[in-house]
Amino acid sequence: MSIAFLLTTLVVVVTPGTGVVYTLAAGLSHGRRASVVAAFACTLGTVPHVVATVTGLAALLHASAVAFEVVKYLGVAYLLYMAWSTLRDKEALVVEDAAAAGPQPVGRVIVSGVLLNVLNPKLTMFFVAFLPQFVPAGQEGSVAAMLRLSAVFMGLTFAVFVAYGLCAAAVRGHVLGRPRVMTGIRRVFAVSFLGLGAKLAVA
Repeated sequence: MSIAFLLTTLVVVVTPGTGVVYTLAAGLSHGRRASVVAAFACTLGTVPHVVATVTGLAALLHASAVAFEVVKYLGVAYLLYMAWSTLRDKEALVVEDAAAAGPQPVGRVIVSGVLLNVLNPKLTMFFVAFLPQFVPAGQEGSVAAMLRLSAVFMGLTFAVFVAYGLCAAAVRGHVLGRPRVMTGIRRVFAVSFLGLGAKLAVA
């Protein structure tokens, strides 16, 4: 495993995207536990991309403009839904007192986090265009090598997202009980999801 792979992967993971925004929102909304669950869900959402790459399905998406556009616009639609729900749904991504609101259902956090990354064609492109550069093509053990590199990517994703989420949870106490601050935070996350959706749409 090369230093170039580790550094590039770290840059990709650290750069804020849909998963980071969702994990930050979970940490602010419901604390440390929710942020770790969200980080796990976003990491779990990369598994289908790994499977697609290993089985060759990602190559089909890469070659077929129609297939890629379908996945892309499904992702755009879900990001727009997340933006809308962040503003309107009083139980979704809202910074409020967990003691009063109750814990966020784990299943809901996991489903949302997984869908965000499953419907992220950028991850498929990452595995199709980047990982193969570090795998000996046509040689025995190439699949195992890709799985190892994918595992490293997932491990870094989980570690970085947990760090983001715990940082958000740490400052959660400073915004609880401040309606104007909480409203502003909801709007920031909604605009972030909207911006990410728009960026994906024109990519």
